Amino acid sequence: MSHILVTGAAGFIGSHTVEQLLAAGHRVTGIDSFRTGHRANLANALREPAFALHETDVAAAGTVDALVAAARPDAVIHLAALVSVQESMLHPDLNYTLNVHAVQLVAEAARRHGVPRLVFASSAAIYGDSPVLPLHEGVPAQPISPYGAAKAASEVLLLGYARSFGLTVRCQRYFNVFGPRQDPASPYSGVISIFNRRYREGRGVTIYGDGGQTRDFVSVHDVARANVLAATRAGIPSGVANICTGRATSLREVVAEFARHFPAVPKAEFAAARPGDIVHSRGTAILAERELGFQAQVPVADGLAELIRLP
Repeated sequence: MSHILVTGAAGFIGSHTVEQLLAAGHRVTGIDSFRTGHRANLANALREPAFALHETDVAAAGTVDALVAAARPDAVIHLAALVSVQESMLHPDLNYTLNVHAVQLVAEAARRHGVPRLVFASSAAIYGDSPVLPLHEGVPAQPISPYGAAKAASEVLLLGYARSFGLTVRCQRYFNVFGPRQDPASPYSGVISIFNRRYREGRGVTIYGDGGQTRDFVSVHDVARANVLAATRAGIPSGVANICTGRATSLREVVAEFARHFPAVPKAEFAAARPGDIVHSRGTAILAERELGFQAQVPVADGLAELIRLP
C-alpha cells in the first residue's frame, strides 16, 4: 500500500478523501491550517494509526517542503485552497497566495524530494461561461473570476512540471460537488448545502432565475474516489479530467426533492437572476473513465437523500 500526503485534509473534500484512502489500506499524512477545514471532519481518521495530522499552512515558506522531505510520500493530493469564486473576487491577493503560490510550493517540494505523483484540485470554473455543452477537456479555458484564472494557471504550471521533471500530474476538474460536511454556514457554500440547511430549519428557499438553470452535481463520495484513483492507480498518464456525472440537474428538480421530504416547509420563492450567474453547466467524464477508470456512482437523488437523513 502507498503513503499519500493530503493537503486540506480537514476540508469538505479532503476529509472524505482521507477516509477513503485509509479504508483502502493506505497510510495518510494530512495537512490543514483550519482556515476553513474543521477538526471534527477528521474524527474517524484521527482514530486510525495509519493517519497523522499536521496543523500548518502550506503557503508558508518552507512548510510543505519540510513535511514532504520527512514523509517521502508516494503521492501528494493537493486540495488546500481558497475555495470560493466570490471570495476570490473580494480578496484577489489571497486567491493568488492560496491558489497559485501554494501550488508552486507543493510542486517544487514534490520535485525536490522525488515524489512521483501529484493530484491537483482544479475546477470547472476554468471553463467560465462557455456555451459548449457538455464541457469537455478540449474546451478553451475562459475563466471569469480570479478563482477560475488561478486554477487554469496552476494546471499549466503543474503540467509543465510533469513534462520537465517526469512526475505524473493529474488535474481534477471538479464540477458542483455536494454532500456531507459541506459547511452551510459559509456564505460561499454550494447551493445544495444552503438549501439543506434552510429546509431543516423549516424555512423556504429563494431561487434566482426561473429554476431551469442546471448544474452537474457530483457527490463528494465520487469525488473522493476519483482522488484515490488518481493518486494510486498504476500506469496512468499526466493530464486533466472532468470529475462529474455527465448529467444535468435543474434547481427545480433539487427543490422538488427537498420539498418531497419536507412538505411543511413553504414553497420556494423566485427572484431575478443574478448578473454573471451561469445558466447551464454539464461536463463529460469520458477522459476520467478512460484514464482513471472513474465513473460517478451516486445519483443526485440518493446524495440528497443521504443529506436529508443525517442528524
